[in-house]
Amino acid sequence: MQTNKRLDQVFKSAFPVPFDDNSRFVFFSDVHRGDDSLSDEFGRNRHIYEHALDHYYRHDYTYIEVGDGDELWEHPKYEHILSAHRSTFDLLKKYYDSGRLLMLFGNHNIQLRDPNYVKKNLYYTYDEQSDEMVPLFPGITVHEALILKHRITNQEIFVVHGNQGDMLNDQFWWVSRFMIQHVWRFLHLVGVNYAASPSKNKYKRHKVEINYNKWNERHGIMLICGHTHRPKFPKPDEPAYFNTGCCMHPRGITCLELTDGEISYVSWRVHSKPDGTMYIRKTVIQGPKPLSCFYKKEPNKEGLTGE
Repeated sequence: MQTNKRLDQVFKSAFPVPFDDNSRFVFFSDVHRGDDSLSDEFGRNRHIYEHALDHYYRHDYTYIEVGDGDELWEHPKYEHILSAHRSTFDLLKKYYDSGRLLMLFGNHNIQLRDPNYVKKNLYYTYDEQSDEMVPLFPGITVHEALILKHRITNQEIFVVHGNQGDMLNDQFWWVSRFMIQHVWRFLHLVGVNYAASPSKNKYKRHKVEINYNKWNERHGIMLICGHTHRPKFPKPDEPAYFNTGCCMHPRGITCLELTDGEISYVSWRVHSKPDGTMYIRKTVIQGPKPLSCFYKKEPNKEGLTGE
């Protein structure tokens, strides 16, 4: 199925989220929380990620996870991921309890599109100290996509993981999952990369980005994605396709901030002082830029009907 048609389908069913110039959102994608084994690439950045989450929570941000928050292809038992990263989920629970958590599924945690799976694994979790099930995200809905719509300007921002239209990671995701779970999961330990992943395959990554740029040019709607693991912050005269990057990079994590009507691309990394003390620092790599720079007031929405 063509990417454009697939995105049109998802756009029509995207969950609406109103916002204004006082709203604050942070977008993370491709966290890939695993089971804390040697193949869990999130483990090396866990402390950076938790520090960033604590910062955004204290500054009243809504956390939006743009898919692949969990690595359910390599580690299919959700309870193992919960157990391995209890402190991370405790932070996410604070967001959820305050009404500031929005979660999307991607290809690597596509199981979360099943409400019954979500109810079984995310509503409650086992607490070892009390030896009973306690609330985690009771009643949560995991979406495929969001539409953020400005209350005043009506500007729309389409938030979607980015695997839509990528055949091996969308229509035939089960093939990729089988290969990763039964083959590449073990080869991963010795450094072999999965060739079907756009994050490891330059050709596939560029193909995904070209298709998403074309969708933006056709419809004039700002896009925020993940999936490729490559950050993207366009210039005002370029297609308004943004990418969060990922939380698996050896040198730190990246995200997008939407703050007071402006968007920024941000990096969080470990740095050192002359005395050898290590600390985590936030750096704004690009932006902030007003959302109005990426707003076409009369976009060409031809094709949104899927025709």
